[in-house]
Amino acid sequence: MPIVLRNGLVLTMDDRRTVLARGDVLADGEDIVAVGPDLEVPEGTEEIDASGGIVMPGMIDTHRHLWQTAMRGYGADWTLTQYFVWYYLEWGRKFRPQDVYAGNLLGGVEALDAGVTTTVDWSHGLQTVDHAEAAVDALEAVPGRFVLAYGNIQQAPWDWAPSAGLRDFIGRRSWGDMLGLQLAFDVTGDPAFPEKAAFEAARDLGLAVTTHAGVWGATNDDGIRLMYENGFMTPETTYVHAATLSPDSYHRIAATGGSVSVSTESEQSAGQGYPPTWQLRHHGIPVSLSMDTSVWWSGDLFSAMRATLGADRSREHLEAHLRSETVTHCHLRAEQVVEWATRGGAAALGLSDRIGSLEPGKKADVVLIKNDASPVMFPILNPYGHIAFQAQRGDVHTVLVNGRVVKRDGRVEGVDAARAAVTQTVDHLMSELGDAWLSGMNPDIPETKILDNPYMYTNYRSS
Repeated sequence: MPIVLRNGLVLTMDDRRTVLARGDVLADGEDIVAVGPDLEVPEGTEEIDASGGIVMPGMIDTHRHLWQTAMRGYGADWTLTQYFVWYYLEWGRKFRPQDVYAGNLLGGVEALDAGVTTTVDWSHGLQTVDHAEAAVDALEAVPGRFVLAYGNIQQAPWDWAPSAGLRDFIGRRSWGDMLGLQLAFDVTGDPAFPEKAAFEAARDLGLAVTTHAGVWGATNDDGIRLMYENGFMTPETTYVHAATLSPDSYHRIAATGGSVSVSTESEQSAGQGYPPTWQLRHHGIPVSLSMDTSVWWSGDLFSAMRATLGADRSREHLEAHLRSETVTHCHLRAEQVVEWATRGGAAALGLSDRIGSLEPGKKADVVLIKNDASPVMFPILNPYGHIAFQAQRGDVHTVLVNGRVVKRDGRVEGVDAARAAVTQTVDHLMSELGDAWLSGMNPDIPETKILDNPYMYTNYRSS
């Protein structure tokens, strides 16, 4: 059945950044067939009232560890070190295939609920092929658009990436418009460059690589240099975080056409480095946005846009103040972060011809932000600013993916199934960890030393 969203404020995000103060978006089958005011529609078309709301392209998250969603909020007080110890060294192996399934199912539904219609599942919990099968089963059970970024933190990438098991898995599953595939692994900077075998496997399979780059204490400029010298920096490569790199590394990324996935909430809180958009802007590097993992942070790109604007502007002011100067005009605008959340993600995935904007011929991935019960949804004066600073996941009224309504009147499909699966996973992990379950959630608080204050007087109360 064709579907038309009527009388909304339409942000097309097309090349001209066309904004329609009152427009319609018509989808028929999988595609958008028309965008404009007062569209004529086929008989039998379902009409959705978008008046008082904003119609925009579906948002695109280029880096999310969906398998960890079953532990939502567990690591709220972690540092990156504690995350590495918990998942990589101590307890990550306790996740069964059904636990990866549960996390992916819940994470996929969560993404759709927040208007994220395409998600890169940076799936580094695939310690066996059975775990990978479960991850894909979950993604196929959610009516969203996904890219599986296949990874395994329990084994070296030069072992699993060229393996026959991975090739057999790839051959068994159906890949296409709704489910893409990448390889996900990191480059440590070891001068021997053992990751070369993994890059060669990706090249043989015709797959893009997504990698955590420029992460404090983990990946560095040496990794970028080795990738460059061996010819593995390509326009398809996504560099996640890229927060602690030198200008030389940023130049290499820019020169080879790669893009950076910025996870501002993560970089601010965990310690990968200062969110790098202020550097990426100077080097002309394309940006997309991501939220990383719900084990810590929010699972929506509204928070990502808001945090990114705040971090970039804060750094701009700080750098100016250090020079005894004043910033009178912000360089990063609300329109740019909305673009990064839509077109930026599409470009990073090589899908700009299909998603990222509302144009005839593109896939009908459409989001309506509308909440008539909220005093925050009016007036809408600056639509880009409204999305970036005012809206939230609760204001996502309707979501279409590939022409199908997957969230309607504020209610998304699949919540009950995800709740049942995740409940079993949480019970399993609590049983396996025992007392470590609570200690892992509550890391020690370091001692704080209060500075001596020369202005404190013993008799100030009586003065």
